[in-house]
Amino acid sequence: MAHHMELHETPRETADAAAARRHERFGHLPERIRPQDTVESRPATLPDPARDTYNADEWLIRYCG
Repeated sequence: MAHHMELHETPRETADAAAARRHERFGHLPERIRPQDTVESRPATLPDPARDTYNADEWLIRYCG
């Protein structure tokens, strides 16, 4: 497979230009993301205060009602 080169460029200049383009694109790491920025915490459901109240006669309502 033949490579197309400009007449005024030597293979070394072409390789240097390609290396410079690669370094510009891949020569640095992406910006760092902190772990606390990747997680969101929230309750799955809203807390229901009536649900957590104790009812001593609940068994009567469930089984005898």
